[in-house]
Amino acid sequence: MTDSDAQVSGLQRVVLNERGRLLRFLAARGMADDAEDVLHDLWQRVAAAPSQPIADPLSYLFRAAENLVRDRRRSSVSRDRRHHDWHETLPGEEAPMGERSLIARERLREVQAALAALGPRVEIVFRRCRLDGIGQAAIARELGVSLSSVEKDLQKAYRALADLRAKFDAE
Repeated sequence: MTDSDAQVSGLQRVVLNERGRLLRFLAARGMADDAEDVLHDLWQRVAAAPSQPIADPLSYLFRAAENLVRDRRRSSVSRDRRHHDWHETLPGEEAPMGERSLIARERLREVQAALAALGPRVEIVFRRCRLDGIGQAAIARELGVSLSSVEKDLQKAYRALADLRAKFDAE
């Protein structure tokens, strides 16, 4: 036994012995191009895991490989969603930048009007909490009202903004 053999754990030996099967398993799950990378990730996880006896090491490795495939797919979906969302925020052909600015300013005016219509205290509570980042208890002390009143004022503001959002989405 050489020094490098002594450093390889039992699970790592199983990975080495079953490398071909694991690669075919990964390829069958759509990882053909990334199978080697996933297998390397599996090797690193096995190497980092505390050595404990495992009743069925091969099943354990296949389950770990399946989890790695699932993690990669989730990451890919999240990355694609982020890219899509990013491209949605960029100015496109649907509305020129000037028009989008005008629409945004009009919507801001509608939000300000909706908050003002709820009364000055609701508007102050919403601005202090959501824009200034002040805690609800501090706002209650500042205004001389109960914490429950602050919570109710925030609920009124959120309800009004949710209604506006539904209106904006319908447009």
